[in-house]
Order: sequence, then structure tokens, then C-alpha cells
Amino acid sequence: MISKLPLYSPRWRDLDGVKAEEVEALLEQMASASATGSGEAWKQTWTYLAAGLMNDGTVSDGAYAALPHLVEAAAALPPGQTVDFWVDLGCIVTADYRPPVPADLEAGFGAALRLAERAAIRSLLAAETAAQARAHLALSCVAFAGHHMGEALGRFLDLRDSGLLLVCPECGSDTEISEFLADAARPPSEVPELPDPAHVREGGHPWGEVAEAVQENALGEEWESFLRVARGVAAAGVPAETPGQAVLCLVAGVVAVNGPLQQAATELACQLMSLTGYFRCWDCEQTWTIADGLAENPDGARPRVHPTAALTDHDGPAASVDSTVAGPAGEAATRFRRDGNVVLAADGTPWGRISVFAESAPDASGGVNALAVVSGPGRPTLVAGAGDGGSLCLWDVVDGRLVHGPLPGHPDRIRSMTALPLPDDHVLLASGGDTGTIAVWNPVTGQPVREPAGDWPGGVTGMCTATIPDGRTLLVTATPRGAVRLWDPETGECVGRLNPYGSPIQSIAAVPIAADHTLIAASDTAGRLHMWDPAVDDPWETGAAVQLNARALADADHRVAAVAAVPTHDRTVLATGDNRGVVVLWDPATGAPIGDSLPFSTGTAGLPLITATTLRDGRTVVVTGTQHGHRLRIWEPETGVVEHIALDVGLNCLATAGPDLIAGHDRGVLSLPLTRE
Repeated sequence: MISKLPLYSPRWRDLDGVKAEEVEALLEQMASASATGSGEAWKQTWTYLAAGLMNDGTVSDGAYAALPHLVEAAAALPPGQTVDFWVDLGCIVTADYRPPVPADLEAGFGAALRLAERAAIRSLLAAETAAQARAHLALSCVAFAGHHMGEALGRFLDLRDSGLLLVCPECGSDTEISEFLADAARPPSEVPELPDPAHVREGGHPWGEVAEAVQENALGEEWESFLRVARGVAAAGVPAETPGQAVLCLVAGVVAVNGPLQQAATELACQLMSLTGYFRCWDCEQTWTIADGLAENPDGARPRVHPTAALTDHDGPAASVDSTVAGPAGEAATRFRRDGNVVLAADGTPWGRISVFAESAPDASGGVNALAVVSGPGRPTLVAGAGDGGSLCLWDVVDGRLVHGPLPGHPDRIRSMTALPLPDDHVLLASGGDTGTIAVWNPVTGQPVREPAGDWPGGVTGMCTATIPDGRTLLVTATPRGAVRLWDPETGECVGRLNPYGSPIQSIAAVPIAADHTLIAASDTAGRLHMWDPAVDDPWETGAAVQLNARALADADHRVAAVAAVPTHDRTVLATGDNRGVVVLWDPATGAPIGDSLPFSTGTAGLPLITATTLRDGRTVVVTGTQHGHRLRIWEPETGVVEHIALDVGLNCLATAGPDLIAGHDRGVLSLPLTRE
């Protein structure tokens, strides 16, 4: 008998998630099943009650009172009937959010876990269950033993999903390995160490029969050393200090024990045994055991210095730790990291210096949400940025010195900006606000050309500049309600409209097709891409605009969320990005895709940010990140090389000024070189 809160105690009224009457009803059904040796009604009642004990990953404090009663009743049932119960209990004790056990319930709950461990191991050895259920049950037993590796249960509830998401113990970055469990024909190159003989669980344990059941020859000669580790872990009773790698050997070894579907069990055991290898975090570049990446804050986790092989976040096959990560076309990619204000290349040598723009948060609560680069003949290049408060700043791009600002003038938050180079070599700056206001500024003086005007619902979510063959330069604005207008920037007069279908617009860009002719590309909230010719008066007429190839978009399942113009050595092309992190280049003359796309990579999902530039040596690079994310990818489309940078700020917007990247973030603006200084 274990200590339990009496069902008649008024204490139940203070507990969440369960009522004493519900526990009592379930106990009666379980007692009936125990007496007759059969009966399934209790399982349905348990499923309903368990939903109250753990709701959306959060355990209720009532679980600590109910489980001692239920564990004792389940332990009296035939072992083959309780497999699902023990797995459900394992999910509860390893849930993400578990409140502390109340002091008056602590002794009873602790005793319940010890009893659950013994009873669940009996089910593990006696029940002829499918391989996947056996893996779940083994991890539940590990959880009841108090080992952190039991937390992996939540990661493997659906073992049909071959992907693997690991969390770096050092920096917390996610590393995804796709198709990891698809093939495990060969064991990892290194065998985990046998448990230290000094680390044996005190006070006795129920794992001895498990050690006897795990046969070293169950998977073939090449796996014998791994199963030897499994037997050692079980013989020691799975003490808390056992490395996670070794515990995973035990889980795989238990799955290999004869079951009703031996071939499936053998395959799954080999796949699980592959979890004893290593992975390299894409962000901090340190190498860890996969077991360390499966648990949150695992005890004893430490980076590995010289493992033979480690998995990366790109593909399943193992790659040498010292080699570079393959890019989308197989070329080498370089991972950068930040050390203070210096960007270091993968070899540890300095790449360049990050420049932080002075006083670069017009509104400290939201950082800088919009950027524009302003340059003109004989004038220094300026960077304009704006935050939530409606104020605007202009900085010198060379040294980050504040030239003008913060400049008041907008009655609302500035959401978009663009530079307007006019035919007479002077340049204006336009800004669009949260409530639909449009302002035009003189960047030389920092003063508004006129008062902000306009009031369009949904705000001005995008701006760009269009040049048309009659010599005019027009401001193009877009709203999420589908209004795309053309404006004379000096008079403020609306001179045309695009988007005849009225699709809500979330991103817009100007794509030059000649020195005096610009097309407008826009993505709507449904993921469709539109091309318009602002030189055509009738918005229903296509003019020079060619729509993107519909079959290519459909085949790639590419739902466009952002657009950007990409300058190359002989023309400007269009870049489109989706919420998976994929970026595709398109020929605006034909609507056809160009070359290989930039594929998805870990940490790139979300609303995309895209910018591009041509470097001094003529190479074109595309820089992409995600809004509020911390990671950047620098892609050279011609060669397929991809470089990665992780920043310690949340990104809001991107721009380029020559060979420098400008990033507006949650605390201001910074720049960093796109080529080695």
C-alpha cells in the first residue's frame, strides 16, 4: 500500500483537473477488470480523465492526488492490459509544464512512481506489443526511473515521422535533421561507453529481468557492442547519472526483444540505436550527442571535441565534423558567428566588423521597423530608419553617424519606406504609416516636403519606386486591403492604380527591365504573385508585364510571401520567398525560374525578409532572414554557396548599401560587410 489522499478528503476541492468522484468511478471499473481478468470500459474512462490531468501539455495539481490511487489499481491488472496506461502516465510525468508536487502529496506521488516503474517493466517484458508501442513503454519506464532521457518520449510519439528536431544545450537553437529515421543500415561509428560500475542504483531496482531479456546477438554482430551497453545500463538500474546515449541503447535493445512483428522491431531498434550518434549545432557550431539534444537541460551535457562523425541540419548522411556543410548545389558553405562586434568566419579568422548606428532606436519599444537607402550623385549614402513612434532618423552609412533625427512628423507608426531618385538628380524619401498616411522628406535637410496626407484603412504596408518611359518617376504604395496606387511624389497627386482584382497585398517591389522602365511585382496574402506595368493607363492591360510560370509555382508548392529585386551583372531579376524559407529567382522577361532555388534550412521558417546586392567583384548575393528571427543566410545564386550568420537581435527589416548589409532590428540598426574586409 502507498500513501494516498483519501477520496472523502475536502482537499480534493482545492485541486484542479480532477474530482474525487471521477477517480472513484474509474477505480471501480479497474477493480472489476482485475477481478475478472478482462474488461475494457476502464480504458475509455481513463482516457477522459487523463485529458483533465494534463491539458495542452500542462499537468494539473490534481494529478498528484489521483495518480497514486490509479497506479496502485493499474499495477493489479494483467500486464498486457496496461501498456497504454503506462505510456500515458509517462507523458504526464515528462510534460513540458509540471507544477511542483504539493508537500502533503509528495510522499504518495513518489511511491506511485516507484510502483509504476515496477509494474510498467512487467508490462514491457510480458506484453506482446508492436515495436512502436514497446519503444514508448520503454521510455516511460526510463521516465519513472527518474532519468532525464524519458523526456524523449514526447519527441517519438509518432515514429512514422522520420524527421528529428534537436535543441542545442548551449545556445538553445533548433537543429532539424530530415529523414533521420528513414534508414539505419549501419550503426554509428562510435559505441557509447559502458556505465561506470560505481554508478549503481541504490536500494534495489526492477531492471534485472530487462538486462537478461536483452540479447547481444539480437540485431547482428555489428550491433552487439551497443546491446552490451544496453544490458549494462539495465543491470545498473538506469541510475540518473547514466549518459543519455547509453540509455538510448537500452531503449533500442528492449525494442529488439522478440515481439509479434520481429522484422519491424529489428528495423526500429536499429533506427533508435542510431540516436546514439552526434549532431552539430548550426548556430554555435558545437557538437553534442543526439541524446543531449533530445532532452531539455540534460544533466552532464557537454560539447564533444573530437567525435568521428556528426549530423548537420541539412541532410541525413553523416559528414566529417571538420568539413563544411553542403550548400543547395553541393558546394561548400561557411558558417559565421559573432564575437562582440566582430564577425568570425568558420576558420576563426575575422571576416569584418559590425557597425552599430548611433542612437538607432527612434522608438525603444519597437526598434526599427522600416529601412531605405538614399544615395545620389555627389552625395554621401544615407540610411533612413523609423520605429513605432512615427519618428525617422538618417545615418551616414560609412560610420553610422546620426545625420538627422529623430525627426517627428508622422502621426502614426511608419511601416514602409523607399527612396525616390528623380530625373534632375535630386532624391526624395517617402514613408508610409500605420493608418495610411504618406509623407515625403528631403533627406539632405531632414525636413518634410509637405505634411503627411492620406488615410487608408490597413496602412501602407509596402512602397517602391517606378520609372516609366515618359520620363516620370512615380511612388507606388500598397495596402493590405488591395489598393495599389501610383503617385506623383512632388505634388502628392494620385495618377494611377494597379491591382485590378483588389487582392490584399503583403509585399511589393520594383523590378527594372530597362533604364527607363520598371515593372511592379507584388505578393498577396494568399501566396499569389502579381506583375504589373505602371506605364499602362488601364490596369487590366498587361503591357510589358509577364506573369510568373504557374506550373513552376505549383510544382514547387511555392506560396509567395515576399518579393525583392536582385541586380545581376547584366539585368535585374525577381526573388520570391515563402514562409518555409525557400527563395526562388525568376526572369521577369519570361516568367520562368532561374537556376536552383535556395531551399529550406533549419530556423528559416516564418515571414521572409529578402534583400540583394552586387559586390565589388561583380558577384550577386541574396540575403534572407525571417521577421523577428536571428539568423541570416547569404546566398550566391550563381555558385550555390550559402553562408550563415546568427545575430543576437531580432530582425525587423533588411536593406543593402553596396557591399554592406543593413539590418533594422528590435533595438536599432546595424551594418555588416558581405565580403571579407
